[in-house]
Amino acid sequence: MPYRAPLRDVTFLLDQIVGFDQVRATDRFTEATPDTTQAILTEAARLCEDVMAPLQRVGDLNPARLENGVVRTPPGFAEAFRAIATGGWTGIASDPAYGGLGLPQTLATVVNEMMASACLSLQIAPLMAQGQIEALEHHASDEIKALYLPKLIAGEWIGTMNLTEPQAGSDVGALRTKAEPNGDGSYAITGQKIYISYGDNDFTENVCHLVLARLPDGGAGTRGISLFMVPKFIPDADGTPGTRNGVRAISLEHKLGLHGSPTAVMEYDHATGWLVGQAHKGMAAMFTMMNNARVGVGVQGIGVAEGAYQHALAYSLDRQQGRTPLSGTGAIIDHADVRRMLAQMKAEIFAIRAIALANSAAIDMATATGSEEWAARAALMTPITKAHGTDIGVDVAGTGIQVHGGMGFIEETGAAQYLRDVRVTTIYEGTNGIQAMDLVGRKMMDGGEAAFRLLQEIEDGAEAARADLPDLAEPVWQAAESLREATEWLIAQEMNDRFAGGTAYLRAFARVLGAHYHLKAAQAEGGARLALAQVFISRILPDHAACLAALRAGAEGLYALSDEDLAA
Repeated sequence: MPYRAPLRDVTFLLDQIVGFDQVRATDRFTEATPDTTQAILTEAARLCEDVMAPLQRVGDLNPARLENGVVRTPPGFAEAFRAIATGGWTGIASDPAYGGLGLPQTLATVVNEMMASACLSLQIAPLMAQGQIEALEHHASDEIKALYLPKLIAGEWIGTMNLTEPQAGSDVGALRTKAEPNGDGSYAITGQKIYISYGDNDFTENVCHLVLARLPDGGAGTRGISLFMVPKFIPDADGTPGTRNGVRAISLEHKLGLHGSPTAVMEYDHATGWLVGQAHKGMAAMFTMMNNARVGVGVQGIGVAEGAYQHALAYSLDRQQGRTPLSGTGAIIDHADVRRMLAQMKAEIFAIRAIALANSAAIDMATATGSEEWAARAALMTPITKAHGTDIGVDVAGTGIQVHGGMGFIEETGAAQYLRDVRVTTIYEGTNGIQAMDLVGRKMMDGGEAAFRLLQEIEDGAEAARADLPDLAEPVWQAAESLREATEWLIAQEMNDRFAGGTAYLRAFARVLGAHYHLKAAQAEGGARLALAQVFISRILPDHAACLAALRAGAEGLYALSDEDLAA
């Protein structure tokens, strides 16, 4: 079925729910007027619907391949990427000094979601470039910025992120890739990296790899790691790609999904690279790119959820099966359980989309104002956006198959592709377990201050809604209060007990946040927004209580089972 961008929901969220008016009111983002925003989103929707969406099945059925050392992407990918590049979509939030549009990250988030719905295998390419652009803007020398940023922002070159090695996954500090000084300010990079999205392609004139490696005097662990720019072709002073560098894709991974995107094993053989940021401080620079990517990956989950939902809805309106108590068309959408699945899918998508946009608005506010409170808000919400966004992507895509019944298990319907494609998003850019550990660990180093500020807003909002919507406001207030008490308990625990319950805590937080945004929507518009809020608050929000019970179980019971017990 054709994809249709959810512009009405997005516009409603921006205008009335997530505080985008505050972003527009800052000196930095005054150009993001309602008219400009609508024009940008309308044009992005056209690109996604007409150019990218037709490639969704094409990429799945015609996987990227490596032939004689050359990566071949699926038919149509090169033309679509050129449309993305010439439209300026890669640099929508990038520095205008280097050719970017300088618009809020919130708008980039909306565009990225629509692209992910249309064709996730292709959307990965500009997303990775956006992350690299941000890392270079914050950490690279003026020379590297001047040479690389205009090309990356224009989409003439593409960027990658090289962390993982066969023996070093989440434990990045175990990497073995070496960087040795060449004596001229450059370095010779030697090693192997795996799982590199778009490690090579056939539609950009250069590929720019950000590579983590260790200098000869780099200590053990992450503290001794440095970051290097290693291009496929070494550019001349004017930016023209010149000599082929000592880096190549030696194989492509055979993946569950995302067949259209080349995920490469990269070999670096004394490849020439240049230091980005300070020596031995590479993780700080890479985390800039990773944090950008974590929000982006959460948004990928939301985009796939939207695509899967639209696919399932269209099927349910067309498929006739059995009798229902409604005097309708006889389509399966009239069955109460099918209606339940569709309503909960839609409610889940609205909630996590609101979380992601509120997260992005907080990033924009921190950027525009320098406020530590906004920065803390953005940091707190980032692991929630990444983990819950991708979890919901998997859940909704799985439910989409269920709506199709047996036909969902048949590849020709396209329903299964959404689940296969989205599954990896819970793993890359830091597994969702790592996101949960980050939330209950690093993000609580302030004693929970940022979390309590957000919870206070939720409780204040529920209090304000009591007069008009008491049946919805009361459970939201109670859930926020339960989460406040759980947060107080969490902060008092040993770290391993926090980690044992981290996933449950993150999910509970997402449930309460989602209910908060649904309540605001019901107040703002009523009608269908009210009905959808009732679905979320009555059927989905109660999940938070089970999550908080799991949180309080701690770690002891997990270790009561020995390795032998688990293997028995």
